[in-house]
Amino acid sequence: MDYKHFKVEIENKIAQVAFNRPEKSNALHLDAWLEMKAIFETLSVTDEVRVVVFSGEGKHFCAGIDLELLMSVAQYQKISCAGKRSEKIRHLIQTLQNTITAIEKCSKPVLAAVHNGCIGGGVDIAAACDMRYCTDDAYFTIKEIDLGMVADIGTLQRLPKIISPAIVAEMAYTGRKIAGQEAKSIGLVNQSYESKELMMAGVLKLAETIASKSPISIRGTKDVMRYTRDHSVEDALNYMSTWNAAMLLSNDLTEAFRATMEKRLPKFEN
Repeated sequence: MDYKHFKVEIENKIAQVAFNRPEKSNALHLDAWLEMKAIFETLSVTDEVRVVVFSGEGKHFCAGIDLELLMSVAQYQKISCAGKRSEKIRHLIQTLQNTITAIEKCSKPVLAAVHNGCIGGGVDIAAACDMRYCTDDAYFTIKEIDLGMVADIGTLQRLPKIISPAIVAEMAYTGRKIAGQEAKSIGLVNQSYESKELMMAGVLKLAETIASKSPISIRGTKDVMRYTRDHSVEDALNYMSTWNAAMLLSNDLTEAFRATMEKRLPKFEN
């Protein structure tokens, strides 16, 4: 897969996606945001992909929104009608929100591998991933407060469902950095590693395990967990029963039972 602002490689059922604007600390201008949305929408329906590992080239994981894109909002001041001006700004914000939602809606699990800076919009992106891993020298910061802004593309909506809302409030009000080991202690990441090399090795090993499981079961598990997060237990149980009524009797189920009986590893179709 050939992209301009990202590296995307698929091997052994694992898609490795990496921000590739190291000269900008992987800050994203509008073209990069649109490309990221296209990547995750494509991977979501690519049968040979079962899991995605998301990392960054260069010094930082992601420095968020390119300042050039932020500054471009000033152009809307030329619009004399306040309503039309607000409508344009709202459309831009929703475009960025929809890009991050494409990560969350990707039917395959997405594992974020964060090194060094995960800043502003980078936190929005990490929060949309299924699992997060980092290096000890990584740091997470809701930087928008220092720019006179309210974080507006997902952090304030997703992060309180991952870690304590009080910790999110502290991060959002102060902009302070949460470093690797603290990120692990508060549950923001699953594990923190001494180096990027060790992190990538650990995350890829986990991705290999996920890729070896029933693809339809992995996709279903992600779908059900995402639904459960936003609904009551009763509604989520009803959704679960409907999903299993449709998907339970799959070829994967048959293969899993056959492999168990034959004492071998199962081989699931894409």
